[in-house]
Amino acid sequence: MARTDIGPPHYQEMLPPVIKENYGKWQYHEILRPGVLKHVSENGVVVFTVRAASPRLVSVDFIRDVADLADKFCGGFLRFTSRHNVEFLLTDEHQVEPLITALAAKGLPVGGTGNSVSNMIHTQGWVHCHTPATDASGIVKAVMDELYEHFVEMKLPAKLRLALACCINMCGAVHCSDIAICGIHRVPPTIDHELFAKVSETPSVVAACPTYAIKPNPKTKSITINEEKCMYCGNCYTMSPAVNIMNPANDGVAIFVGGKVSNSRKPPMFSKLAIPYLPNNPPRWPEVTEAVKNIVHVWATNARPGERVGEWIERVGWERFFKLTGIPFTDKHIDDFTLAPTTFRSTTNFKY
Repeated sequence: MARTDIGPPHYQEMLPPVIKENYGKWQYHEILRPGVLKHVSENGVVVFTVRAASPRLVSVDFIRDVADLADKFCGGFLRFTSRHNVEFLLTDEHQVEPLITALAAKGLPVGGTGNSVSNMIHTQGWVHCHTPATDASGIVKAVMDELYEHFVEMKLPAKLRLALACCINMCGAVHCSDIAICGIHRVPPTIDHELFAKVSETPSVVAACPTYAIKPNPKTKSITINEEKCMYCGNCYTMSPAVNIMNPANDGVAIFVGGKVSNSRKPPMFSKLAIPYLPNNPPRWPEVTEAVKNIVHVWATNARPGERVGEWIERVGWERFFKLTGIPFTDKHIDDFTLAPTTFRSTTNFKY
């Protein structure tokens, strides 16, 4: 019987032979320069990794270009990281510099390792997503242009991970990144009752609301929304095009800080609100880029070596953070989420 839905191939099928042969046998690694790593296995095998920045949304031409480079320098093997970097794995050290030169010729910078800013992970934004409050690729381009020096150099106190999600459903890693940009809707969705009755499945729309703000309205064959309960997530719009969450006059972005996945020094940390609202001003989003630059500068100036953004804030205190950055503290910063667990264990370092 033919199998038509077999899913993606197992990742080990696509590993370079040298990685397969030394899988689980790596003794140590070191960073030779920004974007270039050296891994050594217990068998004495050495593998060099060259990390280059990659766009989040890539063209067929881009894929062909990086595939050609992989064919030329590393046997046709490459990998994309979870933060949209592209990595080339080489066993011949003499091919490292020619590869870097070839990447530079195509406008692809090498870096993002060690105490630097890695490539910025982000979602679809206006180009594809159906509930975005902001763009993704546009803001990321503007922000990374301003932070380019921190990608190709390793002069920050610690690694810096940036993220963007174009709405609060957070397809990006904004909950666990040092600095994160999150698109926010600020008004409840509008309902086209006539269209709703024609195209919508009422139970699905009602069930999609995480705060039970939506109830069916049999009189209009539509729904009603309790605006006091609405969290502006847009889940209802995913169920029905008649419930529109987009509002250009009110949509914008918020800035979160202090998240991380690493277990080093402290357990993983969730990011917290720093700036409640900044406007959408394409194509360069000057308010957003300036806000991110300011936080990076203040952290880099005041943090201790190895101290991530959230760790630095915990040490100096949030009052000091707001004073140093010049960010005004408002009622929006007060956490009133009463369902948050009080003893959430988010680390793999369990101790009994």
